[in-house]
Amino acid sequence: IFLPQNLDKRKSLFTFKIEFQSLTHFKLNFNTILILRKTITFNLMDRKETLKRKFDFTDDDESTDEVLHENSRRLTIADDITNRIDLLNSVFSSSDPDIGSAQNALVFLSEYAKDDDMVDSMVVCGVVPALVKVLRMVSNGGDFDADTCDVEKECVYILGLIAPKPEYQQLIVDAGALPCLVELLMRPKALGVSQSLFSLLLGRVADAITNLAHENINIKTLVRLEGGIPPLVDLLESTDTKVQRAAAGALRTLAFQNAENKDQIVECDALPTLVLMLGSEDPAMHYEAVGVIGNLVHSSPEIKREVLLEGALQPVICLLSSPCLESQREAALLIGQFATTDSDCKIHIAQRGAIKPLIKMLKSSDLQLREMSTFALGRLAQDSHNQAGIAYNGGIEPLLNLLATKNPSVQHNAAFALYALADNEDNVPLIIKADGLQKLQDGHFSVLPTQECVAKMLKRLEEKMQGRVLKQMLYLMRSGEKVVQKRVALALAHLCSADDRKTIFIDNNGLELLLDLLESTIKKQKREASAALHTMATKGIGASIVDLAPTSPTSQVYLGEQYVNNPLLSDVTFIVEGKLFHAHRVCLVSSDIFRIMFDGGYREKEAKDIEIPNIKWNVFELMMRFIYTGTVDVDLDVAPDLLKAADQYLLDGLKRICESVISEDISVENVSLMYMMSDTYNATSLKYSCILFILEQFDKLSSKPWYCHFIRCIKPDIRNFFSTLLTMPKHAD
Repeated sequence: IFLPQNLDKRKSLFTFKIEFQSLTHFKLNFNTILILRKTITFNLMDRKETLKRKFDFTDDDESTDEVLHENSRRLTIADDITNRIDLLNSVFSSSDPDIGSAQNALVFLSEYAKDDDMVDSMVVCGVVPALVKVLRMVSNGGDFDADTCDVEKECVYILGLIAPKPEYQQLIVDAGALPCLVELLMRPKALGVSQSLFSLLLGRVADAITNLAHENINIKTLVRLEGGIPPLVDLLESTDTKVQRAAAGALRTLAFQNAENKDQIVECDALPTLVLMLGSEDPAMHYEAVGVIGNLVHSSPEIKREVLLEGALQPVICLLSSPCLESQREAALLIGQFATTDSDCKIHIAQRGAIKPLIKMLKSSDLQLREMSTFALGRLAQDSHNQAGIAYNGGIEPLLNLLATKNPSVQHNAAFALYALADNEDNVPLIIKADGLQKLQDGHFSVLPTQECVAKMLKRLEEKMQGRVLKQMLYLMRSGEKVVQKRVALALAHLCSADDRKTIFIDNNGLELLLDLLESTIKKQKREASAALHTMATKGIGASIVDLAPTSPTSQVYLGEQYVNNPLLSDVTFIVEGKLFHAHRVCLVSSDIFRIMFDGGYREKEAKDIEIPNIKWNVFELMMRFIYTGTVDVDLDVAPDLLKAADQYLLDGLKRICESVISEDISVENVSLMYMMSDTYNATSLKYSCILFILEQFDKLSSKPWYCHFIRCIKPDIRNFFSTLLTMPKHAD
């Protein structure tokens, strides 16, 4: 039998095509059986042999037997459900035989209703209107005894099992169940009904309302309009704890995101009883109570104040240490809500002992508990006294660890709390000691508000890095454990101002700590050191790489473009690759080499024609153009040869131009060759550009087999670079 896969379980009529196929690969769905039960009139077990012959089955096909047996069993159940619902729909009196038949039918239906698959089928067969019809009949009959109470109890129980499914909630309401449920809450106990049976009925009614109104704002409102809230509040004072819990559970659901319901619950004077329930030794009791209060105070400042006036604060704080995990979660959330009331309330919460258990929750394996505790601590940390208390009780490190969690809510709450804690100057060194800066920088924050919060915290840490905080950091860098010294040095490289860098990294040895990390055996430390040094070299320094290179003291005289290779007034001729270049001695003295050549005791002093070997004509022409004009356009192709010539003739200005052009071409593949070039031609600017590139591109370069050896070789140059950078006079803006 082939059936469509997308049959709507809620409809009773379907159009489908029946085709005979192998039953060995098909098992009838229970709901489909209900739909087909009146169409398929033959008994599968009786027709087994016929089916086997038709589909060419073998006698030893055990899978076919199993499928046929299961389908037969399901058809039997379908018939049973239909028959029992038909019985409930039949008109009967309150006589013992009719009541007994109804009780029997309801017992079986309640067992079926415990199976989700069966619930769908029962609804298709019309169980909801049948149950409501029975409730109305019993109510209208007026004879309330143990048997009728038992019938009502079972009807309510089945409705409660159906109600959690959102698609059936409105169906139950439309069938008229809600007035029946509220009427049962308000009905007094009959003389012939035992207290235990009556309490069980009330508990099931409250549970049914809870399930029916779950995440359904319209039904929550209907419960209030039907008058269901006052009797539920009255049940909070029941002598039966199960009834109390059930009533609290219903009120908790009704209060969630429904302002009118919340107001009525408070008007019915539920708060005193709920606060008393917080102190119950029954975990289920205080869990429901704290849940009701949490929903009442959410987005309701006035109710929050009333709850605090009723004395809820201390019992809620006590629940933070409850053995009931659910109560801990609700209590932590409620503490966070209380903490938004005013500054005094934040202080009172801390004074009464909430901080320690909240910090303990940060280390819990329960994700929701971590979320609620970070929420509460973030609100408490808005007070300066609490900022110190949270840090003193060890809250900083677990909050930093939670930045690495993949849950966006926990991550954001932790970042928010840390941002508040960083406002306290005494906490800044503690954050740095706990490797907080690296955790903030390395974290992967999935939502924009968290990213913005982390950015603001880094800015706050930077602003705090002065005065007393800086002195504390310097003390830690000098006297702390080695790992702390390195963490502080790394942090200061990112956070301190340019004015303080000489004091930190030259006078207090911070530079050596960073250089040592470059040779660490731990890749993460090398990466962090590279990033810190690169930041220090590029952030807030008013100098460029060119400014750091030494300059020639020789004064420059430029004749101008019109005299380049001009025989007019020329008093010396250079021969390069057989070509003549007409020059002027007065201009050439800007080069220390030419000056020595013409002023010293060399034969070139009096010579009119001087041959220049080992240099190309185009390179020589560019060099001379620079000597005459002080500037020249250099492309990458000629830059290395021109750099060599500039170094040979001690033309520092030309070297800088060449170095600048070559620096633009530094890459992962050629940086080592570029560095060798800078060494060969004393190209300080090029060397410093290579150093910055090496620091910036750690991730790409560190995988190279030559990297570690290379770093060891250039470490003295890195030291010289930063010593020069950090000790040079500050440039005016």
